[in-house]
Amino acid sequence: MYPDYPFTSRYLQISGHRLHYVDEGEGPVVVLVHGNPTWSYYYRKVISLLAPDHRVIAPDHIGCGLSDKPQDYSYTLERHIGNLQQLLEHLRIERYALVGHDWGGAIGMGCAGRHPERIERLVMMNTAAFRSPRIPLRIRACRWPVIGRLIVRGLNGFAGAALSMAVVTKLPEDVARAYIAPYNSWRNRVAVHEFVRDIPLGPGERSYSTLVEVENGLEILRQLDIPLLLLWGGRDFCFDHVFYQEWCERFPQARKYFFTDGGHYVLEDKFEAIAPLLRQFLGSGVKTAAEGRR
Repeated sequence: MYPDYPFTSRYLQISGHRLHYVDEGEGPVVVLVHGNPTWSYYYRKVISLLAPDHRVIAPDHIGCGLSDKPQDYSYTLERHIGNLQQLLEHLRIERYALVGHDWGGAIGMGCAGRHPERIERLVMMNTAAFRSPRIPLRIRACRWPVIGRLIVRGLNGFAGAALSMAVVTKLPEDVARAYIAPYNSWRNRVAVHEFVRDIPLGPGERSYSTLVEVENGLEILRQLDIPLLLLWGGRDFCFDHVFYQEWCERFPQARKYFFTDGGHYVLEDKFEAIAPLLRQFLGSGVKTAAEGRR
């Protein structure tokens, strides 16, 4: 059903809901955190690339991918950070490299900032983990009362539109189907809409204070001189060059790769170029053995 995704599905019960995750391979731990409206499928090639000599963990946030999609749930940045922390505690992960994309940057960095001593390396792709007033009109419209809900949950105007808007090179049809398969109904698109609603643009937003905490954690990680690799699609209509530049300013020692012909789903457009960069960065730098398995 999901091409290039032959992984064993595992589940953790969190507050009565099943959180789905992939846990493949043995060795130094790499945690892959997805954004909206993707799921762990976004990292399928990375999992296959690294699993021969790493332990690779890729969760689906509650409401996303193959995880449960409760209708009455607090889909906030704080809740997603807490769920990721709970998964890592359950798996007894004491040291790991963190990879984040889109919302996965804020969620992952939120977790990293609370336990910086556990972080070996960082990889960030087309994401933000700091405050910014920048938001495209097409995304802002998805936040409007009533209309936004109809666009995102009724017309699938967010996850469906991303299949073309988030890439430069057209996705194969079976891959495109796999991306949106978990989001095939009004009910199943609940988290897609809630992620959009949760974008903290100002102090009055419900996740603003959490984002401030995440942002403050970045300085701690920088002071610890934790290596950071930036992999950026230059044709991202949302996380554009302004966000990339801020990452560069906050982490001046980061290794930086800006792909002018890559979109928001940079792993889809530029995986062949990115694969050796990940192998070099993670393969040579992460030295701590994986902690106890289930």
